[in-house]
Amino acid sequence: MLRSETLFGKRDSNSPNTPFNASNNLTQPGVSSVSRTAPSAPASTTPASSGSGEMGSKLIVGPNIKLKGVEINDCDTLVVEGRVEATIDSRVIQIAEKGAFKGSAEIDLAEIRGDFDGDLTVRQKLVIYSSGKVSGKIRYGKLIIEEGGQLSGDVQVGSSAEQRELLQAKTA
Repeated sequence: MLRSETLFGKRDSNSPNTPFNASNNLTQPGVSSVSRTAPSAPASTTPASSGSGEMGSKLIVGPNIKLKGVEINDCDTLVVEGRVEATIDSRVIQIAEKGAFKGSAEIDLAEIRGDFDGDLTVRQKLVIYSSGKVSGKIRYGKLIIEEGGQLSGDVQVGSSAEQRELLQAKTA
């Protein structure tokens, strides 16, 4: 286990505000290098906000977090790195490789690298990456599946609202 002073840099006792210097902190056995750049956010194909300059609301459920039995509202982007059992209506959902979502989701854009199980309506584009597994009742506008990605269940093109409109038009 790494000690915190080795991982985060040991401060000089004479200068409590001494910045972290990666080159002075390679004392842990097995550590061969330390990146001097700040960690960057994972690349995303999230659509830009509508010109207002605002990022929108974003909920990140981190690794080892379990969120169960909730309804998520007023969330522009949900990032799932842990486990979520919920109902959501949002613009974007991103499920990380080790993330899992179970429940019901109505989304504009879904990027699935982990597991989704339940009712998924994607109004615009559903992207399933090679590590992604999507199962349940699936409705989508456009679909992209990388080689290795899995899709199973009741799968149809078009959102449930479009399906209802078509059904109403046929019966009228």
